[in-house]
This record gives sequence, structure tokens and C-alpha cells, in this order.
Amino acid sequence: MRLPSHWEQLKEAAWELPSLPGVYQFLGAGGKVLYIGKAKSLRDRVRNYFSSEAMADSKRGGLLLEARSISGIVVSNEKEALALENNLIKEHQPKYNVLLRDDKTYPYIKLTREKYPRVYVTRRLKKDGSTYFGPYFPGNLAHRLVHFIHRHFKVPSCSIDLRRNHPRPCLEYHIDRCWGPCVQGLVSDETYQRAAEDVKAFLGGRRNELVRDLRARMLAASEALEFEKAAGLRNLVSTVEEITERQRMAAAEGRDMDIFGIHAEPPLVAANIFHVRNGRVVDRRELYWEEIESFDIADFLESLLPQVYLGQRHAPSLVRVPARFDGIAALAELLSEKRGSKVDIAVPLRGSKKALLDLVVTNARHCFEQRFRVRKPSAAQISEAWAEALNLPPPEEGIRSVNRIECFDISHTQGTEVVASMVVWEDGRMKKSDYRKFIVSRQANDDFAAMREVVRRRYARRRKAGRAFPSFVLVDGGLGQLHAAADALEELGAAAQPLAAIAKREETLYVYGQEDEPIQLDRFNPILHTIQRIRDEAHRFAIAFHRQRRSKRALQSELLEIRGVGEATARKLLRSFGSVAGVRASALEDLAAAVGARRARAIRAHFDRKGGNQAQQL
Repeated sequence: MRLPSHWEQLKEAAWELPSLPGVYQFLGAGGKVLYIGKAKSLRDRVRNYFSSEAMADSKRGGLLLEARSISGIVVSNEKEALALENNLIKEHQPKYNVLLRDDKTYPYIKLTREKYPRVYVTRRLKKDGSTYFGPYFPGNLAHRLVHFIHRHFKVPSCSIDLRRNHPRPCLEYHIDRCWGPCVQGLVSDETYQRAAEDVKAFLGGRRNELVRDLRARMLAASEALEFEKAAGLRNLVSTVEEITERQRMAAAEGRDMDIFGIHAEPPLVAANIFHVRNGRVVDRRELYWEEIESFDIADFLESLLPQVYLGQRHAPSLVRVPARFDGIAALAELLSEKRGSKVDIAVPLRGSKKALLDLVVTNARHCFEQRFRVRKPSAAQISEAWAEALNLPPPEEGIRSVNRIECFDISHTQGTEVVASMVVWEDGRMKKSDYRKFIVSRQANDDFAAMREVVRRRYARRRKAGRAFPSFVLVDGGLGQLHAAADALEELGAAAQPLAAIAKREETLYVYGQEDEPIQLDRFNPILHTIQRIRDEAHRFAIAFHRQRRSKRALQSELLEIRGVGEATARKLLRSFGSVAGVRASALEDLAAAVGARRARAIRAHFDRKGGNQAQQL
């Protein structure tokens, strides 16, 4: 390999590093971070990069060709080095590190910090003052718990602005799943705050304390002769006790364990993580990489595991991996401190855990085939991917299934001939019989107002007819179109309707209520192609309708120049004679039969005069 001209300076910098634990960085031109690593001894680890064996490796050779300098950060021990390395990798996303490409992150339940707290299922932790509970395994457990909270504690998950008063509550209030804090006088601040505290105790595991408090309130309501309230509290006590007992029984069945399986065909790599909770497999996580030029399973695991666990609140007591790696003891010690009890990371060699590891590796291979070789996913896979990407309850739960999507687009030419389209995706395919066209009443260069009008018209009509809303509403555009559609739905009392916008070019999804967490879909994601297809079809349908209207307007424009001919007469002439040329070539008698003698004479005179003018010009 041809060495860079500054190789001697790099080698000299490696020799100058201390023989202490720490984190080292290879820096490229302009100080760009190319690679971050950790070591018990910075000097010994970095010197290894300059051995003949290491330099023969394509990854390390490419790194040395690009590197311009080396820096080191000394820490007290290997655990600190591990934590610092993970933080720096997340911050800088270096080119030569194995980066966690997450297709699936497990959800948390977020209890917001506001005057009227709300609960949301989220996959991102933020320092926003909210209280987060989780992560939940399997992922649909979080949605089931939030559904339970809606039914029994009536704390909502809506996106309505609760800082201002609204004229009427939405459907969730009327079906007794929300206290209705959006409308003044429906619930007192004290009642709502007590419900929020109950939710916090329920999610925080303080269930015995919650049951005692609910019992006391039940007795107080009974003594006050508020028997309906007492009965509701009694039912809630029974439900919470039942859930607590089921969890106790499940916890006695076994320990928590994560098992990693890897299948690699560089530069493509697929990993599976099986989550075993309470003695049974509850879920699977799939991870993919597309640019791993040089693959070593030990180095790969050493980079992957800290990124999986150090950013999470929970670590299982057992982690099983297909190969040992440097730093395995330090990572186990760090995770043990995080968990508050021992975390064991090991390679199973025999028995049931080895059989389960083999099963996970087999699944990783199948996922590799599905991801990188099979291009057309099934309808079930697409539906599952929709639910995963858009943070919806999984289809199998029956709470809400992504089986029908209605997509809207606006088309016009500088505010003229403003039209809209709605296309429908249902059960894995486009349903053309349900497509709809809209002529926007307000002809102006305002896409937001047009989107608001069209969405309102569509769903006001469906609500009046008593017909169900779709699983999901998609609008073509950015945050402006998203909020315009949301305003229309809120006016109709359908603020809980799932809604998203797909931004052009970036292929970024903005889900309403999670606008600060936009979803960037990668090119292998099965729903990206579906979204593109739906969005492109809505765009095509809108453009076609707009062109039809514009063309018709252009054909009518010459006829509208004739005195006494309006739009209705122009349309009648075009239906009768097919085109403006057909009208021009028609005899006076034929014109009179179509529109009457007076208009026929005016039309004939107009075209005769125009023909004479053209002859004079010639």
C-alpha cells in the first residue's frame, strides 16, 4: 500500500500518546473526525495501526490514507473510556466507525410537563421536562398501556393546543376517554391533576400505593352518596390489581436476556436482537448496514453493543453474543452499575442458550435476504412497517390497523385553476374507484388554505354520512400543509385522526404531534416505496385534473370573447361541435339549433370578422 506523505508524522504522534486508558481520534482534513476508538493503553492501541498486518486491512489502510492527525483523551479507567467513546461516536458520526443504523427502536411512554399533562408513545428521549417510562417490550405494550390510560384515567394523547379554550370537545371526550381539558368547565384543574398523578403512579410501578389511594377515594365517594363515581373507582381498582398480579406471575417465570445474531456479506450486514423477557421471546429488533467494507465480528460487536445499551435506561441481566471481544468485561461492569444488579455478557457454547443463539443467527440471515435481495414486501410487512415508522399501534392489536391511506395533493398555476386530488391506498394496492377530485372554491396562490378546505370538505361529508375515517391521512407537502390539514380535522372534532406529511425531495415524513421528530426513511425501507408511490399517484392525479381544467379554460377563452356567450354557452358549444375549430366551421343553421338564432348570428359574425382580419393580414 502506498503510504501518505505525512505517515511519519502520524506514526510519531502515535508514539507520543500516553500509556493510559482513554479515547483516541483519527482526524482528517479540516479536523473532521474519521474514527473514534477506546483503549486500555492509548499508545499501544494506536501503534498497532501501523503494523504491516493492520495496514493490509482495507478499512485501516483507507483510514491512514485520509488521516492528517491523531488526538487522545485520557480518562481514569476503561469504563470511562467506553462511555466517552459512545458519546463521541453519537456526536460526530465518524465515517470509519460502525454506526448504529436503527430500523427499530423500542418505545417509551412520555408524560408531559404542562398544565394538563398528556401521554404519548415516543421512541426518543428528550430533556424537555417530561417524565419518560420504558422502554417497553414488545413494542405494542406501550400502545396497549396508553390505550388503557385513555379508557380508565381519561388522560389524552391529542395534539390540541390546551393553552387556549376551544368551543367544543372532540370525539374522545364524548366516548369517555378524555376529561376534556380543551373546553372550559368540563373538568376542574384538581380532578385532572389527580388523574395525571394516578397515571404517573401506574406507569412508575407504584401500583400498590395507587390501589390504596383509589380505595380511599372509592370509600369517600360512597359515603358522599356518589355511587356512580364509586363504582368507576371500584372497577379501576380491580383492573390495576389484575395487571399487577399478571406481572408478578410473569416475573417469576424467568430472567431477562438479549441474544445477538449477525450475518455479514461485506459491505452488507444484518443483525438481529431477540429480547427474552420473563422467560419467553417477546420481540425482535432488526439492524442493517450497507457500507462495512472490512468485517471482523469481534470489532463489530465491540462497536455495536455500547451504542445499543449505553443510550437506554434498561439493560437485561443476560446478554448473549456470537463472539467475545475486547472490552467485554468493562461493558458488563458499566451496564451492571447502570442496572443496579449484575449484567452478564457471554458467548453460549452449549445447551438451550446456544440453540437460541443459532436460531437468532438464522433469523439474521433471513432478514439479510429479505432486506437486500427481496424487493417487493408483502401487504402485511408494509402494514407492520407503517405502524413501526409512524409510531402507531401494531395491526395485530386491533386498535388501529394501517389498511387504508388517503393522500391529498394541491395543483395550480400561480393561483389559477386551483384543484386538489385524493388517492386511496387500501390493503396493499391503489384503489382507483375511490379517487376523488376537488375544485377549490378560493382561487388564490395559497396551498395551505386549499389543503384546509379540501380536507374539511372530504371528512365533513364522511362524518355527515356516518362513514369511517381512514387508518391514516397523508398530505403532500411540509409542515404548513400538515398543520392546515390538522386544523381542518380539529374543526371537525377529529383531532385524534393519524396524520402525516411527506416532504418533497428529502422524502421526510412529518407525523402530526411529532413534528420535532421527523422520520427519514432509508432506501431499503419497505414503506418508502409505498409512500413514494402514493405521493406520486396523488401528484399525477392532481396535475392531470389541473391540466384538464386549464386546457378546457383555454378552449373556452376564445368563445368567451364573443358578446352574449358565457361559460354555460361555451360548454354547450364545445359539447355540440367538439372544439373551437368545429364551432368556427359550423353553418349558421347548426349554430342556431344549438344555442338559438341571436347567439348564432353573433358567433357567426365574430368568426367571419376574425377570418376577414386574418385574410387582410395575409
